[in-house]
Amino acid sequence: MRLRKRAAAVALALTALLGLLLAPEPERSAPRDTAYAAAVDAPAAPDALVARPPTDRRADADADTNTKAERNTNAERNTKAQPNSNADAPAEGSGAVVDTTADTALTFRGLAFDTCQAPPLAAMRSWRTSSPYGAVGVSYGGRGRRCPQQPHLTRDWVAAVHRMGWQVLPVFAGSQSPCVRDERRRAAVIGASPGAEGQREGNEAVERAWALGMARGSALYLDLEAYDVEDVECARATLDFVRAWNREVRRRGYVPGFHSAADAGVLHMERARLAGTGDLPSAMWFARRSAEPALYEDLYDEQVLNPYAWRPKRRIHQYDGDVTENHGGHSLTVGRSMADAPVARIRP
Repeated sequence: MRLRKRAAAVALALTALLGLLLAPEPERSAPRDTAYAAAVDAPAAPDALVARPPTDRRADADADTNTKAERNTNAERNTKAQPNSNADAPAEGSGAVVDTTADTALTFRGLAFDTCQAPPLAAMRSWRTSSPYGAVGVSYGGRGRRCPQQPHLTRDWVAAVHRMGWQVLPVFAGSQSPCVRDERRRAAVIGASPGAEGQREGNEAVERAWALGMARGSALYLDLEAYDVEDVECARATLDFVRAWNREVRRRGYVPGFHSAADAGVLHMERARLAGTGDLPSAMWFARRSAEPALYEDLYDEQVLNPYAWRPKRRIHQYDGDVTENHGGHSLTVGRSMADAPVARIRP
């Protein structure tokens, strides 16, 4: 009996020893690389560039990859993007207001001219084949226009010049800043309710553009004559008007642009952008007189605008104005611009 008990105890001891020898080694956690951990756990570094406008946050680094050949735009007149295929009638419903530039805008790069009155079709046909221009600025609406009478400007005119190969830059000269410098414009200044007026005129800008055959996705440029941006109350009212105009134009599916003097309205918009203000224009048409048109690289060197703001394909430089030119036997008094920006989408 005792021998059996001893044999059983020995067997149990041998079994336990064998189990210990054959058991897998427990897993050990690898020591953490402290340098790697610090890099992973650290908060993201701040943007090394400047703050983008709240409605204009897309990366712009690819804009700097343009080659020298791409920058010589005097010879490039009709470079354009494909429009969004679902752009049609102006939207009436409410909803999120977004910057539609990258998704719906048709863009043009090259020389453009603008006139107080839309020229006759004969002049447009002649200039298309004999001038260096590829786009035309058209003052199509707004109570602040210098030339409210537009005998040639109809939907048929817009369709005809587009068939000729012209791109159209629609300019809406609505209510002007309360501190506008041009006395002739003071009869059409923003009133006591700038936000409501901006919304109403934004709606008018869209309706007039649509009536002329300009589809959703078209850029519409709000034109403000030079004003005193240092007048705080005036600047506040003007900005309220511009932002409300932009919101309404965007809500209806169009692209809000802005046209003004570089040292006035454009400077004002840049200050607002740096302050983080929303509902700013998607494209900037700045007037600064210079002897020559801006080459592609110079278009982004405007002294009041940060080089990373309103790019790529969101700028126009008006470098001269009230100049008379003759092409193909037709004389016109024009403003001259270099463009790399959205234009109108013309409905067939």
